[in-house]
Amino acid sequence: MAESEPMPQADQRLESLLPAGPPVTPAGFVEQIGMWERPSSPPPRPRVMLNMLATADGRATLGGRSGTISSPADRALFHALRTPVDGVLVGAGTVRTERYGPLIPDEPRRRLRESRGLPGEPLACIVSGRMLLGEEVPLLMAPGARVVVLTASAASLPAGEAHVDYIRSDGPQLDLRAALATLTERFGVTSLLCEGGPHLARQLLGAGLLDELFLSVAPLLAGGEPSGGEALRILAGPELETPARLELLGVLDAESMLFLRYRVCAEP
Repeated sequence: MAESEPMPQADQRLESLLPAGPPVTPAGFVEQIGMWERPSSPPPRPRVMLNMLATADGRATLGGRSGTISSPADRALFHALRTPVDGVLVGAGTVRTERYGPLIPDEPRRRLRESRGLPGEPLACIVSGRMLLGEEVPLLMAPGARVVVLTASAASLPAGEAHVDYIRSDGPQLDLRAALATLTERFGVTSLLCEGGPHLARQLLGAGLLDELFLSVAPLLAGGEPSGGEALRILAGPELETPARLELLGVLDAESMLFLRYRVCAEP
């Protein structure tokens, strides 16, 4: 979360369009869809959910940042989705650009996690190739923060206040599948919320590691070529050999902003 972002109002209401029903709070939504539930035995890898934001014409950033597209309802859902998970997965570029700080800065949410048997904060899982992270990232300077860096590099980050562990791949490229399996084996991560960026989202999808997508669609038209400059879409990188199929599970609405929940279908 960017340091300057205001905390969302806890009583934000979302209209439930599909399945039809009464308005629901973001906290009630994550409860309804079972995000607090844990498997009875450790899975081979975490359940991976991707949370992304885009304009109606597909832009994932404006001015180089996603926060410029957001709304109060989107920010409330963003924090609600973080609250029940074991880990938050994010690329190093997004950590730098959005100036990530503590993942659960709100004390009532921390106490809620602890009442459910979880640590006060999810494990911050950062995918980094060149290890270009330092004092400009508030998360790494936060006392008590728990960070795991997933990398193929042999380098380590400069010492900070956060406790940092590493999951390293032996080859020149990070083996995401093996790294996620290690997150479960070593750190007990069974639910993992990915917050981007678009390159990491593409890697997860291409490797068959993505289970669900939460997509917030802002009522904005921005223009610009998705392939040029900073006009990223929610996926960046090579075109998929076969487009991934999605199954729509739910739709919420707040002030013309749509919140779509999809299951990522396994290949036949």
